[in-house]
Amino acid sequence: MTDSSFSGRAAIVGLGATEFSKNSGRTELRLALEATLGALKDAGIDPSEVEGFSSYSVDKVPEYEIARLLGCKDVKFFSQVPHGGGAACGPVMHAAMAVATGVAKVVVVYRAMNERSWYRFGTGTYGFASTPIFENVNYGWYMPHGFHTPAAWVGMFAQRYMHTYGATSEDFGRVAVAVRDFAATNPAAFFHGKPITLEEHQASRWICEPLHLLDCCQESDGAVAMVITSAERARDLPNKPVVIKAGSQGITSGQQIMTSFYRDDITGLPEMGVVARELYRQSGLAPDDLQTAVIYDHFTPFVLPQLEEFGLVPRGEAKEFIRAGHHARGGKLPINTHGGQLGEAYIHGMNGVAEAVRQVRGSAVNQVDDVRNVLVTAGTGVPTSGLILGAA
Repeated sequence: MTDSSFSGRAAIVGLGATEFSKNSGRTELRLALEATLGALKDAGIDPSEVEGFSSYSVDKVPEYEIARLLGCKDVKFFSQVPHGGGAACGPVMHAAMAVATGVAKVVVVYRAMNERSWYRFGTGTYGFASTPIFENVNYGWYMPHGFHTPAAWVGMFAQRYMHTYGATSEDFGRVAVAVRDFAATNPAAFFHGKPITLEEHQASRWICEPLHLLDCCQESDGAVAMVITSAERARDLPNKPVVIKAGSQGITSGQQIMTSFYRDDITGLPEMGVVARELYRQSGLAPDDLQTAVIYDHFTPFVLPQLEEFGLVPRGEAKEFIRAGHHARGGKLPINTHGGQLGEAYIHGMNGVAEAVRQVRGSAVNQVDDVRNVLVTAGTGVPTSGLILGAA
């Protein structure tokens, strides 16, 4: 580790979450406070000690209001990461950098959302015409052709991936079946006790070919928060420290938001490749050093190229990995052991980071044996981010 690296210098020491539902019955601010207070209690840290906050630019809960309600004294750091689910690991990375550089001693990361009860998150009614900023004008080239929703945007990539590498809808279904199996045994999951079969996946209605309903993540209400402090201080706190071994964000050539269709090849996720190379460089780890992974699963087709970008399988061979069940319960690299965003909840990936924390602590419901390092990825098709968390 070089002097300029934040690898290994910060740790996640507290974890809090609300229940996950379709109708929380309370404001997103209250959800955020509940999760944050839970995380601070879990960490054994008084709210007055919090000096920093990081969340998503699409989070409607301002950090200054959380700071006021917590009774924080002097807040020295705050950041918001854009691009929706692509931000999922970014706030933890920002918090780790703030702690490692001495900017803030204790930082809270959080994500709170009522994306089902307050509004429908994935309807495709975004009001782009009335707000002609750059990103919205860009979508004007796609929406007249029927590309109104994230499912439609992902469907284009999925079709090309299937054509090039021979993957099938059944392969995507095997991803969904495995995460719903994990969700079925996770009491916190919305689909607790509700596994699915491959036949049920194939029979679910089309959303945008080749995506069935059961290829698409949920719309959820809920919140997740974490507390980050120095690895040195973490040793004296109640829980097993979860060290932030690496964190990265990634943008690469031809990047747009969910519509990077004009690249020479749209079968991969090159921005995730940027993240992968940086995570391995920072941590000094390799694919074989991972015991489990949380792979962003807003839509099942994008799970496969993520496995390839991280070198967990050769290019184009993720379908064989999935067909062999290596991603499922008892497999050689179980992924999304909490049920993922398909089975637990869609909290823009923050609940996936929480599962990685539990796996390192050894407290996950579907605990993998001897976990030392966990990969976490963020949203795909957008500028993205990733983490490697592990034991000290």
